[in-house]
Parts: sequence; structure tokens; C-alpha cells
Amino acid sequence: MGDYDTSISVAVAPARLFSYLADVQNLPAYMPGMTSAKPLDGDRVTVTAHIEPASEPEQDVKSEAWIRVAEEGKSLEWGAPGPHDYRGQLHVAAGDDENHSQLSVELHTERVEGTQVDRRLTEALQGIKSAVEAAEANR
Repeated sequence: MGDYDTSISVAVAPARLFSYLADVQNLPAYMPGMTSAKPLDGDRVTVTAHIEPASEPEQDVKSEAWIRVAEEGKSLEWGAPGPHDYRGQLHVAAGDDENHSQLSVELHTERVEGTQVDRRLTEALQGIKSAVEAAEANR
């Protein structure tokens, strides 16, 4: 079993950051490798990602996941069916001032990969930070 967590400061007000994250169609803008995300019924989402496995040719993989948005507490929970019990949470909290947020991510997976998981979480948070700060600057 592997549990991971990390956080980052984002130069966007908490309400704006949470609104951006709660829109699942924004996922490809900040998730490494993800090329599409389409909401289905309820909390279900269809996602497509471009992967480059070491022992196979690169390919696009489509799967179903779930995302639950909790307005109160400004958090999102997500997961994907499968043998690795992959699930996590994003939390948005107030930052140092009204124009900054603290974004935290927690991840649980039965597939323990150590530093690779830590690196991917950091990449995801950096992607969110870059995407949402750019979106706010262009607003």
C-alpha cells in the first residue's frame, strides 16, 4: 500500500482555484498525458491519456473514473476502478493572502512506486499551478 501527499502555493484566490478544478473538462490542461475528460452521469468521467509504456508501443488509453466535488471544504475526490485501488483527494485552502491558495493532494494506490509517484504528484500540482495561473492572467 502506498500513501502520498504534497502541496503547493498557487497565486489564485481559493474560490477561483476550486472552481477551475471542479470543472472536469479542465483536467487535460494540467494532468500529464491526459488528452480528454468528459463528464458522464453522476460522478463518472471518461478520460483518455497518451501513455508510453516501457515494454509496449505508445498508445492512447481510454478508461472510466469518478470525481466527487465537495463544495463545502473545497475538495475533490477521485478514483479509478482496477486492481491498484487508485484514489485521491485535492484540497484548496486559503493562502498567505486573498489572492493565494494552498493546494494539497493526497493519493492512495496499492501499486507502490515510491519516487515515481512523488514525481508525478509534483508534476500534477505544477501543471495545475501553471494552468490556473495562466487562465487567471488571461481572464
